[in-house]
Amino acid sequence: MTHPAGVVERPLGRGRLLGYGVGSVGTGVFSAVPGLLLLYYLTDILGVPAAVAGVVLVAPKIWDVLLNPLVGAASDREAVRTGRRTRLLAIGAAALPVTFALMFAVPGGVPGALWSGAAFLLAATAFACFQVPYVALPAEMAGTQTARTRIMSWRVVCLTVGILVAGGLAPAVVDLAGGGRAGYAVMGVVIGALMAAALVAATLGTRWVPSRPGPRPLGPVAAFRLARGNRPFFVLLAAFVTQALAVAVMLAGAPYVASYRLGDYGLTSVMFVCLVGPSMLAVPGWAWLARRHGAVRCYLAASIGFCAVAVALIPAVAGGGLAATLALTALAGVCYAALQLLPLSLLPDTVHADAARTGQAQSGAFTGLWTAGETAGLALGPGLFALVLALSGFVSAPTGSPVAQEPAALTGLLLGFTALPALLMLISLPFVAWYGRLAKEPV
Repeated sequence: MTHPAGVVERPLGRGRLLGYGVGSVGTGVFSAVPGLLLLYYLTDILGVPAAVAGVVLVAPKIWDVLLNPLVGAASDREAVRTGRRTRLLAIGAAALPVTFALMFAVPGGVPGALWSGAAFLLAATAFACFQVPYVALPAEMAGTQTARTRIMSWRVVCLTVGILVAGGLAPAVVDLAGGGRAGYAVMGVVIGALMAAALVAATLGTRWVPSRPGPRPLGPVAAFRLARGNRPFFVLLAAFVTQALAVAVMLAGAPYVASYRLGDYGLTSVMFVCLVGPSMLAVPGWAWLARRHGAVRCYLAASIGFCAVAVALIPAVAGGGLAATLALTALAGVCYAALQLLPLSLLPDTVHADAARTGQAQSGAFTGLWTAGETAGLALGPGLFALVLALSGFVSAPTGSPVAQEPAALTGLLLGFTALPALLMLISLPFVAWYGRLAKEPV
């Protein structure tokens, strides 16, 4: 079997699959922790107003959206010259854990919004250097959709582990370290060290992958001009970004629901595990269903299921029903597995189809655009939830001086956690169906 570019495909044993997938432990941590904890850290630990905190979360990601396509084009140029994407992977793996830890280590006397915002900007830059070439690799590791789905299954399982570390371990470390500013600083160092181990392992574990874009290197402008004719890619990207935004809004709301609706901030970890844990177990099932019924049809079903669960969470959370809330969150996690696995499995198909259309393989350029969209969704989610808090009258206060929230604020954070993600998921459905028609797959 050969790749479209003519490179002989190497067999993918478990060692190579794990060597690639383990990087998603690190990327999962970084994707989830700022969305889950940084907004709460700013508003309830440092006392930063919600509107300002929202700007802190969104601004670095706006930069990342602009940066990712440039990194993608640079990754392709590096691969044309060297046949590998290792250099950018190594830069990101070295810088991201350090800048992540700095986000939660605001020195006394320094404005928290300024320090965390600057560290987040540097971390987002380092993340782009790793994530863009990392997402480009599966299209070069395998030449068939079946093999790429297998790669993505390993990646999504590892991504789930990373998200579980973020949602389960990170808040627990904060509590064990005594909470407050010191607790978050310790968490940043501990989680950053785990992130470093995963990213370095993936950088070393993927050196064997032959990256052969081309036949000629393209600048970012030329790469985008060539890519813009790939309509299936942009339709799939629109669905994925809208759904990433929905999930990010829900993650940002979890600590507030746990604290103000369920009465215990410590339940944040439990809610997170209930959302993400089942997805790890559901990945093999979704992969089997995709082979049997088609990836697009399963993707659409999972999207509808997530929307329905988000709506069902409204009365469960409003009534303070812990068991019902956790059970529905777990059901959302089953759907979440498909929302990760299936679009990432379909992405290389759009890359290979474009190479056949244009004669120019540019996996890095497409993944640069893809990760830019994903980054935008993950960034705007907490910012959008912060806007809901601000509009509903939520009052920020440091840990030592808690305040009672008005009913409007409690209603706002409830709807931000449930109805808003459901609406966004609903908006994504036409894009999923449109992609199926373009790709000529059943929906």
